[in-house]
Amino acid sequence: MGTRPDFGRRTGILKQINMLSNTCKTAIKAVIYLASRSENPEKSGMKEIASNIHASEHTVGKILQTLVKKGQINSTKGPSGGFFITESQMNLPVSLIIEAIEGDQIFKGCGLGLSKCSAAHPCPIHHEYKVARDLIEKLFKERKVKDLCDPVSNGIAFLIG
Repeated sequence: MGTRPDFGRRTGILKQINMLSNTCKTAIKAVIYLASRSENPEKSGMKEIASNIHASEHTVGKILQTLVKKGQINSTKGPSGGFFITESQMNLPVSLIIEAIEGDQIFKGCGLGLSKCSAAHPCPIHHEYKVARDLIEKLFKERKVKDLCDPVSNGIAFLIG
């Protein structure tokens, strides 16, 4: 009897097929939430953001720190402090949020999580996954934060559910 295949428990296959981690999805929702409040002069606190996107405060706190460091959002300290997004940040592509959380190889990796997958040495889903991955990359590079914010602000789309 041989060893059983791992099927993602250690190699990350299932994560690659899903492409974006839950942390990354939470980051996108947090930025959209901040963008939807950009006209309000009051800054948003971590607890408020976490509550409104139905995510844990701990996770949201770490995400917000990362996004501030990467220049995707801003924060100020003090009694009237909190998180906010500028007009120029609202015009940034969503792909920058994804890369801030997932790293710059997110749109390059193998769909099965293999380290040596390439056109010359493809995995079983290489060619089909590359087409899908390239379409998703194009979507997130073309869509700006404000493009995702407008439907939420207008009640057409939602961040929870």
